[in-house]
Amino acid sequence: MTVTTTLRLAALAGLAPECRPAVPPGAVRPGILHLGLGAFHRAHQAVYTETAVAAAGGDWGIVGVAPRSRVIVDKLRAQDRLYSVLTVGDGPDHARAVGILSGLGHAAGDPYGVLAAIADPGIRIVSLTVTEKAYRLGPDGRLLVDDELRAQLTGAAPPTSVPALLARGIMARGTPLTVLCCDNLQGNGPRIRGMVEQALEVAGASLPAGVAFPATMVDRIVPATSAGHLRRAAAALGAQDSVPVVAEPFHQWVIEDRFPGGRPDWAAAGAIMTTDVEPWETLKLRALNSVHSACAYLGALAGREMISDALQLPGMGGLLRRFLAEDIAPSMTPPAGVTVLGYGETVLERFANRELGHRTHQVAMDGSQKLPYRLLGTIADRRRAGAVPVWAALVLAGWMRFARGVADDGSALPLDDPLAARIRDVVTQRPDTPAGLVDALLGLDEVFPAALASDGELRAELIRWVGELERHGAAATIAAAGR
Repeated sequence: MTVTTTLRLAALAGLAPECRPAVPPGAVRPGILHLGLGAFHRAHQAVYTETAVAAAGGDWGIVGVAPRSRVIVDKLRAQDRLYSVLTVGDGPDHARAVGILSGLGHAAGDPYGVLAAIADPGIRIVSLTVTEKAYRLGPDGRLLVDDELRAQLTGAAPPTSVPALLARGIMARGTPLTVLCCDNLQGNGPRIRGMVEQALEVAGASLPAGVAFPATMVDRIVPATSAGHLRRAAAALGAQDSVPVVAEPFHQWVIEDRFPGGRPDWAAAGAIMTTDVEPWETLKLRALNSVHSACAYLGALAGREMISDALQLPGMGGLLRRFLAEDIAPSMTPPAGVTVLGYGETVLERFANRELGHRTHQVAMDGSQKLPYRLLGTIADRRRAGAVPVWAALVLAGWMRFARGVADDGSALPLDDPLAARIRDVVTQRPDTPAGLVDALLGLDEVFPAALASDGELRAELIRWVGELERHGAAATIAAAGR
């Protein structure tokens, strides 16, 4: 069936009831300004907020601001600020229109308009999904201040950057505000507070009372929208949408409950309100992200293109469950009411969803930056407890073999990593043996802390696994480990 109707306010009455927005555009006044109109925000925080307002009320419409490109702003304006979320999984497609956007802005084109909106006392929350680089933080976590940013902070140039918009917006306010970072930064609340305090110092001001920076943990896989998704969204929704977002059924939002100006009843939408986000962050890093990396490196070595394909390798499920039970679970205390193994089973179900389109090479990117957070913490904690983390060592050995750049079938593996040149250099300077490879990579002090780099038992286990992977290949090694 060809769908000719375009998603607009006038089209809503023609949609099936389950496809209509829970909050039509314009039904509530704005209370949140969100920087970053990308797919993740529209599939995650916006959906939570609309569900919360529909359940418990409140003036919590979202003013969505695009930092740079205005393409998404123009398309949303043409659709009366409506868009749809296409949920994909094992069952039939489901699409629903979202109407919580109560305004739109463009930071690059109208920075002073965005600044005025942040200063508006009706806006009580400024939330962000702008990716890590937009915060302009250096490796030490401090704000990188150049002449351009200094001019923006002191009023000599328009405030188009995230630090300048936040700092100058806060300076213009006299009422409480919550700055809610929803980017995947560990300890994101305190990190963004530090960034804002440094920006205010450059601007000649200090952080006023009544401004809070809660920590958050967000989780929902949102694949890139393809031409096929556009067609499927139209069929499931009953209207053509130029800006649908695609998402898995699973979603989770953990929020530190500190909101001096109030907040939507996100708990009514399923969010977890807590006094401590850190256990949830640790759980995600160790029981989700590290499992993702295990599938990526071992799967790529075995010639599997997709993460879902890697999970189908004989023994992979058993190996990952051993990794979760014997290495990850003993290394951490999960949040109350949650088990590492139960959470891990949910992770394996999610990663088996081929609709997500996660490629092993894609997930394997930036390993030198990811592994210290995803894997090395587990290894370090198990070593401090006197244990040898056998399965975590196999995952790390998988990265080491991947970093050499050749899959088991002889095909090239891309090393897309900030340390790629250094990795290649140290590997070529050592003998082409398991011990040579392990010693070369353990010598990367940018990746490995001294305690792990000098750990003889860990080194021996890594050499053993690299040897197994070289002699038998990843597929056979996984099959034997997962029995």
